[in-house]
Amino acid sequence: MSKQFRTYKELIEEKQKLEVLLKAQKELVRYDVQELKMELQPFRDVASNIRKLVTKDKTSLLLNIGSDAVINTVVKKLLLGRAGWLTRLIVPYFMKNYSSHFLAEQKEKWLDKLAAWMNRNKNGKGHKKEEQKENEEDVF
Repeated sequence: MSKQFRTYKELIEEKQKLEVLLKAQKELVRYDVQELKMELQPFRDVASNIRKLVTKDKTSLLLNIGSDAVINTVVKKLLLGRAGWLTRLIVPYFMKNYSSHFLAEQKEKWLDKLAAWMNRNKNGKGHKKEEQKENEEDVF
């Protein structure tokens, strides 16, 4: 920027032009970053799934113990009973890790379904009486 300014007004105008240019360039950088994020999303998803296979979610201990017992019984002893020792060691390990993350993600959904099922079946006969009372109130 070797332009010489003769008046204060020229300086102010140049400053405004530069501020507009700066704002446009910042917006362009934001747009490029968003575009890069969208392009890299498949790789982030793959990395997330690999992380789920390699690490174990330790937030819900009882669910992990139950899933580990099922995986040991069904997969390790029944499905992979005749497989080699390396396969019987590696496959259950990855399944336990992935199932711990899956169960942690689905825990709230399953608990809500269980609570709804228990409330609905709590009083089988009383539930029908409540429906009859609601129908009678609608009539009056």
